Amino acid sequence: MGSRVVNSPPKLDLRESGSGECPWVRVKLPFLIRPLVLSFQQRSSSLATHTTTDLFKSITLTLLRSSLSLSAIHIHYSIHGCIDGSSSVMEIEVGSCSSRKGSGTTSAYDKTTYEEKAARGTFLVWEDLSVVLPNFGNNKPTKRLLQGLHGFAEPGRIMAIMGPSGSGKSTLLDSLAGRLSRSVVMTGNVLFNGKKRRLDTGVVAYVTQEDVLLGTLTVRETITYSAHLRLPNSYTKEEVSSHVEATIMEMGLQDCGDRAIGNWHSRGISGGEKKRLSIALEILTRPRLLFLDEPTSGLDSASAFFVIQSLRNITRDGRTVISSIHQPSSEVFALFDDLFLLSSGEAVYFGEAKFAVEFFAEAGFPCPSRRNPSDHFLRCVNSDFDAVTATLKGSQRIRDIPTSSDPFMNMATAEIRGRLVEKYRRSKYGKRARTRIQELSTIEELEIETKANSKASWFKQLSTLTRRSLVNMSRDVGYFWARIVIYLVVSLCVGTIFYDVGDSYTAILARVSCGGFITGFMTFMSIGGFPSFIEEIKVFYKEKLNGYYGVAVYIISNFLSAFPFLVVISFSTGAITWYMVKFRSGFSYFIYFFLNIFLSIAVIESLMMVIASLVPNFMMGVIVGAGIIGIIMMTSGFFRLLPDIPKLFWRYPISYISFGSWGMQGAYKNNFLGLDFEPMFPGEPRLKGEDIIRNIFGVSVDHSKWWDLAAILLILVCYRLMFFMILKLRERASSMFHSIYAKKTLQHLDKRPSFRKIPSLITSKRHQSLHSLSSQEGLNSPLN
Repeated sequence: MGSRVVNSPPKLDLRESGSGECPWVRVKLPFLIRPLVLSFQQRSSSLATHTTTDLFKSITLTLLRSSLSLSAIHIHYSIHGCIDGSSSVMEIEVGSCSSRKGSGTTSAYDKTTYEEKAARGTFLVWEDLSVVLPNFGNNKPTKRLLQGLHGFAEPGRIMAIMGPSGSGKSTLLDSLAGRLSRSVVMTGNVLFNGKKRRLDTGVVAYVTQEDVLLGTLTVRETITYSAHLRLPNSYTKEEVSSHVEATIMEMGLQDCGDRAIGNWHSRGISGGEKKRLSIALEILTRPRLLFLDEPTSGLDSASAFFVIQSLRNITRDGRTVISSIHQPSSEVFALFDDLFLLSSGEAVYFGEAKFAVEFFAEAGFPCPSRRNPSDHFLRCVNSDFDAVTATLKGSQRIRDIPTSSDPFMNMATAEIRGRLVEKYRRSKYGKRARTRIQELSTIEELEIETKANSKASWFKQLSTLTRRSLVNMSRDVGYFWARIVIYLVVSLCVGTIFYDVGDSYTAILARVSCGGFITGFMTFMSIGGFPSFIEEIKVFYKEKLNGYYGVAVYIISNFLSAFPFLVVISFSTGAITWYMVKFRSGFSYFIYFFLNIFLSIAVIESLMMVIASLVPNFMMGVIVGAGIIGIIMMTSGFFRLLPDIPKLFWRYPISYISFGSWGMQGAYKNNFLGLDFEPMFPGEPRLKGEDIIRNIFGVSVDHSKWWDLAAILLILVCYRLMFFMILKLRERASSMFHSIYAKKTLQHLDKRPSFRKIPSLITSKRHQSLHSLSSQEGLNSPLN
């Protein structure tokens, strides 16, 4: 059920909570509001002057911050300061059943049971988690990316996975989220609420480091389309709209809600706003577990603070948030509840972030005053400083500086890291973490409730995707408008050069040249839409991976959305060239001419979509596409007649699977059959079109031109099916190859003494490229 906005103030029941200092109010609303603390100042002589309207005005700012379930909300407030007529501050907490007395707060979070916490978030535990990158070389060791890591994440808390470059941050995050590369092997246990289980779509979400968005859409449109793709059909338009507005407010995107995101030809929203938009898309379904890969990368300090503060607000609703981060500012670091510090795949520290400074001090590496704690931590464990230190020691200006000015000058990073790792294992922080892991691993299995019919229907997804693609294509200058302008200009050029071609003897070659140019070059210009194809494919991969929709919906919607644009391009091109060149009279001939152009362009677009799915790089895709189209045109019968093409390979089967040969044959029949042409020498009989295309151009007239058109349509369908099979089976094929690769890896590695220390490596089905999180065998552990 979606969120609703209440239009009139609810009735509040004011009661005393047991002392005159801290009264409380209970109000039942038809939705659940996130916990949020508000403050306002008001002059009053008594509490009674705080009317219902005043209280309602204070909480209306939170009305859109709603969840998907029904519940009663509790509003607690206390008066700080004097109430004898001087200024007083009323502090209101919405959604949390805690009480306030003076400045102290007793949170109900610590008193809730496992079931209550797991109702919204997820207890995530990982035990003895190791990841290795095998190397089959005889002299090269196996690279250990992660080494026996233990940890946990709890609902209502945000965890930072921090470390220098190459420390294993992204590897750990991908291991927990089930997105490891196929080239590595993972061992260990990963438990969700005490069990190895399958997590359905909407329970877990992953925000990638790259913001993959459609630049032509506005922020509100992007979130709205995503909502229609994922929210159940039971939601009304008003409920979807209010849900979208709630998410926009939650991520602080009100000011840019109606601005375009921006792409290569238009400036849009800022990097921080794009990152918050990416997060907003993933929290639409209120996932229990949210992974983020370096969400502050490339952002300034203010934008980074805004992003992490938004994530912290999400945890207030009991969600579990885990984020990798490289080097946060002190303000950003203070927002994290827990810290997992990595170095060379080992755990340097894991525990509450506020105790990390204390741990480093106890280990003999205290954080200097006025230094960012995260900078100090990374300074201790980043091996890149070794090279810097060696360079500085070799400098004449540095030689005379006392080593006591920097205690790290005489210590290698490996030595510092070794001390910290060993200290953590024996410290109270490590013991506390192991105790908590044992508690969470042995709790009774907590079922993750999933609602029936919690997804949009197939037809709703198809309709939404088609509408979104239509809007995107209509606004994309490169996909439609630039192409239509070029097509119109080229069509006018063709029309003027071949104007009123006639039926003279020289017109025979002119008609062939004009038809060959239209079938070849005019369709070749469809390659100009490749950048848009790449953008859409990236969006599809991201949305498919997070379980938005399936492959079939995307394939069909892509063709349906492109259909009107291809019709406009083909009709305008065909109308200009047909009536300026004056091939022949008759509306049926023009319809065939138009359909021939339309299907040829559609085939090229389908081919480029296939290439985009295999070569997700603009320059490589254009090169590969141009090469394939060139081969197709060489076997079309224009540059060399079909009977003269070498039979082996080029004639059979290349020319038969080439749309160009069928398109040219159909064009010949449409432009020549039934016409007579002047002979080369006066007095000779006129040349029949049928004899010309059979004897001069080697085109068989045994079948109708409509069969040639049907052959092009069949090739179009084959390309679309190929596109579908690539997207559909790529993940399954990669899974199969990964399984074979992993088994081969184990056979090689088991023979190495250096690898035998790692126990019982068994391949995991969780780490498959392009799998949605809902289909990775439940993010199961590789160990049974």
